Amino acid sequence: MKVLTIDQIREADRFTIDNEPVASIDLMERAALALFEWFKKRLQPEQTVQIFCGMGNNGGDGLALARLLINNGFQVMTHIVLYGPTNSSDFRTNLERLRDIRFASITEIGPETVFPVIEKGHLVVDCLFGSGLNKAVTGFVAGLIEHINDSGAVVVSVDMPSGLFADKPTELLKKHVVRADYTLSFETAKRSFLVPENELYVGQWEVLPIGLHHEYLRDVKVDNYLISRQEIRQLLKNRQKFSHKGSFGHSLILAGSFGKSGAAVLSAMACLRAGTGLLHIHTPISSAVALQVAVPEAMLSLDPDDTVVSRLPHLGPFNAVAAGPGLGMDEQTAKVIRLLIQESKLPLVLDADALNILSENKTWLSFLPAGTIITPHAREFERLAGGWKDSFERIEMQREFSERFKLFVVFKGAHTCISTPGGDCWFNTTGNPGMATAGSGDVLTGIITGLLAQNYSPFEASLTGVYLHGLAGDFALDSQSHESLIATDIIAHLGHAFNALRLEE
Repeated sequence: MKVLTIDQIREADRFTIDNEPVASIDLMERAALALFEWFKKRLQPEQTVQIFCGMGNNGGDGLALARLLINNGFQVMTHIVLYGPTNSSDFRTNLERLRDIRFASITEIGPETVFPVIEKGHLVVDCLFGSGLNKAVTGFVAGLIEHINDSGAVVVSVDMPSGLFADKPTELLKKHVVRADYTLSFETAKRSFLVPENELYVGQWEVLPIGLHHEYLRDVKVDNYLISRQEIRQLLKNRQKFSHKGSFGHSLILAGSFGKSGAAVLSAMACLRAGTGLLHIHTPISSAVALQVAVPEAMLSLDPDDTVVSRLPHLGPFNAVAAGPGLGMDEQTAKVIRLLIQESKLPLVLDADALNILSENKTWLSFLPAGTIITPHAREFERLAGGWKDSFERIEMQREFSERFKLFVVFKGAHTCISTPGGDCWFNTTGNPGMATAGSGDVLTGIITGLLAQNYSPFEASLTGVYLHGLAGDFALDSQSHESLIATDIIAHLGHAFNALRLEE
């Protein structure tokens, strides 16, 4: 799914109006109907709804929603916030339609108005500004936003939480941004939904389709995407009846050091569950017993050193290589990573200590094979690329890093961001906070490696691996809690994730 900029969304509206064709007021009605269907499923008949409408099209959406709710028996108080001298024609049309309803409650809020009482049991709908905001909220409207935030009521923002920018960081007094419990976005997610600093304001977000013209959505050029289930389903490879283990590739994982055998175990188990036909783990002698007991399906390539990986095995038999989980940063291990970078012609995944070694030897980055996948968390990427002021800057740094070094960067976290050598960013839509647990990253490394060995391209393996990893974590949550979920739960539910992707919706 494409993530459009605000300018592109406006153009999509115009294109739809001109080419469907449809009148702009009817397109607004379509949006209001989508909102109404969402609210109808969740509202109690006796619950009071307070809708705060600005003077633009976002306010027009709110007025149309108020009319639909009142006509279906809901209790609605509509407030028009007079922050400017003009309003849109569609706003005026919907205001006239609402005034034609006998029992409609409409009040106006201006600079001298006492704000309406909002009880905790009320539902507040924020239609003040929408996605078109381009400057800080000031004056009495800032006070109204603070009043809404202090009310304790559930808040639903339409299109965008008022006060928040859609495509850039919001450097404002945070009390002047609506803290939404839910944000309902039309047709596409906004970039602001995908960064951690906005979580408090966006809440749980959903995309409501409103039928913008398919030709525009198909042809518009973007460089940000959401990973959808349909896209991943199309990437999955099917197995043939007469396949054998050699048909599904031979993986090599360089992992483990004294006291860190668990990381090697987790990455090995995940690699096998992701479908690799054969797996070798190159590991120190001290990790041998733990691996043979925990992962009997894996073969061992034992390093001559007892505690660290000190030698690079022959790479000839393998189809994909990963390095990093539990590897440590011994000087001998660093030399192994350098040799791996220099000698490998195979698809390569670098994680954890392999990235930490790279961050201390940044000149090696230029020698990484094109298409290498690196899977840093925030601190690891900061060591590699430097710091950033906000997540918008970090995303652009990540994009440039991928382009410069021809890498796939899998920046781990909520909405894991995958940047490509071509400069695109793909944001994941699966996963949950329970996956912020020890070993979760080692599992992801194993999954991606197993997919690479099966001849998925680095792009396909990155997207599919991240989506499956998150989806397995979501299935694990059905029998666990955010607190109790651990990395092995993710591995245990990989089969469920694969099966779910293959089911027709």
